[in-house]
Amino acid sequence: MAFRGGQYYLARQVLLIPAKVMIRRAAITVLVMVASCCLSYARSNPAVNRSQDQPKTDPKEKAEPKGQTASLTGCVDEQEGKWVLVNDQTMAIIANLAADGFPTEGFAKYLGHKVTVQGTASADGPGSTFKVRSIKTIRETCAAQ
Repeated sequence: MAFRGGQYYLARQVLLIPAKVMIRRAAITVLVMVASCCLSYARSNPAVNRSQDQPKTDPKEKAEPKGQTASLTGCVDEQEGKWVLVNDQTMAIIANLAADGFPTEGFAKYLGHKVTVQGTASADGPGSTFKVRSIKTIRETCAAQ
């Protein structure tokens, strides 16, 4: 205490804050920084975002990327004037159907049937559209079994 220099005075002021408070402040600061890093990583990771946003579907009901031939299995239905393929158990829409190489009216004879359609997926507008090249009937009813 005999020395009244600027450095000693500043050090003495810092020491007036109890050590427990300093440790608590440091711990809270570290936790906030770790939480911020984790949140930032989770938001930037596309795999994390997709798994939370998209409903789980049966693998045979998924469409391949645009331009690749794929198969979808479900029931043909007409909703709001458009042909759709729906899940035979949940009746949720799998894809909007578009005829490719045959008239759209060709879907009418498959109405209410469980089918496998082959074609290509495209995402032209809202929702996915599946351009159907061929249809194969699995059974003539669409009730879950």
